[in-house]
Amino acid sequence: MLIIAHRGASGHFPENTLLSFEEAIKTGAKAIELDIHACKTGELVVIHDDTVNRTTNKKGNIDNYSLLDLNKLNAGKNEKIPSLLEVLNLVNSRAKINIELKGKGTGKKLAAFLTDYCKAHNIKHSNFYISSFRHNELKTFHHLAPDFPIGILYHFYPRHFVMLAKKLKAHSINVSFSALSSTLVNKIHSHNLEVWVYTVNTIEQYHKVERLGVDAVFTNFPKLFVESRKK
Repeated sequence: MLIIAHRGASGHFPENTLLSFEEAIKTGAKAIELDIHACKTGELVVIHDDTVNRTTNKKGNIDNYSLLDLNKLNAGKNEKIPSLLEVLNLVNSRAKINIELKGKGTGKKLAAFLTDYCKAHNIKHSNFYISSFRHNELKTFHHLAPDFPIGILYHFYPRHFVMLAKKLKAHSINVSFSALSSTLVNKIHSHNLEVWVYTVNTIEQYHKVERLGVDAVFTNFPKLFVESRKK
């Protein structure tokens, strides 16, 4: 089962920061998860919300800030909001990266950016997973960059996932822990899709998803799960 560090090691460090991602990789996590929006000057930046209110010392919408202005904000422990380019350069293929499309228009922007980045750095497309609750953004991304693995995110029980999964040639169906059941896992697996579960933060939850045969988990505490495997 793949352990994915949700916004990095966000249970202990400021989420979606270079510090959080580096600490997650140091714990032994084989994959990290991050969220992207486009800022005022067009660059893709790594932040969950569409405003800076919750995670920095300032307020305002992401698309009202230039990349230079975003770099001046404190995202916790004197970390800044990083650009996607900075995170990819930091990770440097030491872990796989799940990129969640958060902002409007990010599907098109990411397709162009990631295609060029992989070509320039000779990185396999399989090093990345692209996911989103915005299924139209996933469709746009897949149309422009069809070779990257796709994860379809659902807030609730994914009742009608089969048709969309086929259209996107999806790799996984990503569901919440609260929606999880053996019936759902078996149903998704029956369509040759993986089951990825968010957000799993306790050992008890981890053991449950393990018993159910889940393929990957998103967690704020990757060190906890990595160390539990060693026992």
